[in-house]
Amino acid sequence: MHFAEHGAGVPVLALHGWTPDHRLMLGCLEPLFETRPGYRRLYPDLPAMGKSPADGVASSDDVLAAVEELVDAEIGDEPFLLVGESYGGYLYRALAHRRPHQVHGLALICPTGTKVRAADRTVPLFEVRRSDGAELDPALTAQCDGMAVARIEVRRELPAGPERGTYERPALFLTGRQDNITGYEDVYALLSHYPYASFVVLDTAGHDLQIEQPVLFNALMGDWLDRVAQ
Repeated sequence: MHFAEHGAGVPVLALHGWTPDHRLMLGCLEPLFETRPGYRRLYPDLPAMGKSPADGVASSDDVLAAVEELVDAEIGDEPFLLVGESYGGYLYRALAHRRPHQVHGLALICPTGTKVRAADRTVPLFEVRRSDGAELDPALTAQCDGMAVARIEVRRELPAGPERGTYERPALFLTGRQDNITGYEDVYALLSHYPYASFVVLDTAGHDLQIEQPVLFNALMGDWLDRVAQ
């Protein structure tokens, strides 16, 4: 898997969502870590997305296996932190429960909740509360292998599900009140599995909460890092 790396110290593995690439996470997290030394940030591209080839990956189980291979190769047995956005948050819920003694903190940004299929989710109607009028460069949208992504989509749900009992480390669930992609109600239903989690619903925030509410994002992520360190 292709990945970018910054800094040194406690490993932080940051995973983007469905079809973007690592730049989504790098863009929102590097400003936070500029004032917090002591962390080694790893930003991978998921298989079939960004610069990571599909390599025969055909399901979320395969994608998660590729992420675990990266952990074994780059982090080994060392404790580390997870930050996952959207689909990346879905995968990281599973990884945290698979490695509860190694994953010392879990932060999820607009994660997929109890409903994996988009048609089954409880989400608000699309609404623009605030707009900066900016438009994305079309060249930046060409970030994935469409055929491989379609293949994974058929088997997007992890057969065993992400959760295995409770994850007893500091966690953070950041959701947007106007997120019409993953919503917040299906995420709230997960909290019984995370007894040390903060759950936040931010108004004037959609599925790009980290971009739309940067000040609150940095404050809440900072609180999570403090809780992990304690």
